Amino acid sequence: MELAPTVISTGYAAGINAYGTVVLLNLLGRAGFGEVPDPLTGDAVLIGAAVMYAIEFVTDKVPYLDSLWDVAHTVIRPAVASLIGVEFAEYEQVSAAEEIVSGGAAGGTSLLSHGIKAGVRLGINASPEPASNIFVSLIEDGIVALVIALVLAEPVIALAVVLVLLAMGIGLLVLLRKAIRRGMKQRGARGERDPPEAPDPG
Repeated sequence: MELAPTVISTGYAAGINAYGTVVLLNLLGRAGFGEVPDPLTGDAVLIGAAVMYAIEFVTDKVPYLDSLWDVAHTVIRPAVASLIGVEFAEYEQVSAAEEIVSGGAAGGTSLLSHGIKAGVRLGINASPEPASNIFVSLIEDGIVALVIALVLAEPVIALAVVLVLLAMGIGLLVLLRKAIRRGMKQRGARGERDPPEAPDPG
């Protein structure tokens, strides 16, 4: 196993969909597709991640609700990625310092991909076409599946793909910067809409 490409690539995938990443690692590990640490292949891990993935699968396709979900997962996705990175480092029996570095690398990459996803989604939400949101969500699910499969088969290739995807994501953020600002204003306006009524003094 190539530890550095593995933790960076799994971190990227977890930043897009942490629960889907865990489910795929669990199932592929059980199937013997690649080397996956035992703690990630347990029944409880699979059930918990699958339930949360099912919730996210629906939530992630609803305009603006997906952005609220992203905000709530700003800490969760990097945290899950860090745990995955540490598990892979322990599996490789590296030093404690290297485990910390692996967890930090996975978490940092996850935070970056999460930020790109959240920004792109906010820009897309500013579009009046709801189908685009569903389409992008399905593409993201496909990217996660591709990256995890590559991680377990060819980690170096997975890293190369991830670096390309990160560059493309940053470029997309630049292209969507006006739409993102508009989406932020629209989300703020939704929050200010329908203020609570004042109590009737009578």
